[in-house]
Amino acid sequence: MAETTETLLTYKGRPLVRSGNVLYYGDMTEKCVIVLQVLTTKTVGDMEVADKVQIQLLLTDPEVRMKDRILKKSEKNGLYNAMDIGSIWLERALSE
Repeated sequence: MAETTETLLTYKGRPLVRSGNVLYYGDMTEKCVIVLQVLTTKTVGDMEVADKVQIQLLLTDPEVRMKDRILKKSEKNGLYNAMDIGSIWLERALSE
């Protein structure tokens, strides 16, 4: 039986998982994660790229109501800008 190793996509040393138009950045075992939702896309050349992206810093505690889990929320143009601010928020939240 061959052993399979799952390669996770990471950004700045943290897992990055995509499900449709939603990206989850961070480890679900830590107290917070970043959720990035691509709201609109645009065509550049022959590729579809993210245009407007909503960013949320969420608590991972399942005991907290979903409405109360959102610690910060913003909207940025482009996935790079969203990932940049999201990684800063996550680092600050986890260092507290």
